[in-house]
Amino acid sequence: MSTFEPPAETLADVVLVDYGLGNLRSATRGLERAGASVEITDDPEAFAAADGVVLPGVGAFREGMENAGPLREALTDHADAGRPLFGICLGMQMLLTSSEEADHEGEGEVTGLDLIPGTNVRFDVDRKVPHMGWNELDVARDHPLVEGVDGEYAYFVHSYYAAPDDQDAVVATADYGVDFPAVVANEAGNVFGTQFHPEKSGETGLQILRNFVEYCAER
Repeated sequence: MSTFEPPAETLADVVLVDYGLGNLRSATRGLERAGASVEITDDPEAFAAADGVVLPGVGAFREGMENAGPLREALTDHADAGRPLFGICLGMQMLLTSSEEADHEGEGEVTGLDLIPGTNVRFDVDRKVPHMGWNELDVARDHPLVEGVDGEYAYFVHSYYAAPDDQDAVVATADYGVDFPAVVANEAGNVFGTQFHPEKSGETGLQILRNFVEYCAER
């Protein structure tokens, strides 16, 4: 992959959802380097004016869904309208229907956004959990988000991973004792997420963010 060069002008207006659990500063810097004008907000009315929405996330599934609860309808409406919605790490897991994490923590069932049907499961491998570190991306199918990153490395920090109901939802995988989805997307292609942190993944991550910004600009 060639050295990443930021664009000379803003390509798209992006909303970064502030629901109390995101790595907002790093994500903002990465998106701006990728050519986006970024608005950090918890105002759902801002979603409609944006070219795309980013749902970041660091933490537990239940807390994420509780914090984002007031925004659930706006996020779902945004996705149903065919507009770009990008979940990062916990934000990606929140795109699914449920997670084993809540049951594992004794918190009972928690419902995700259900934009990509499936559940999030805990690593059951003879390796240290959480999984932390750099892993190679193996692109499984075409999607604008993964242009130019097959075989590149991204940075992961997680104990759970997505298990979509439909295998076609898997865009790219990585290996940690088991092949797990590193990138997922819905059937329409406008809702997608990365289990890794693109804002912490060097040029690979910047390429992912640039792909997202360009996708937003073309919609």
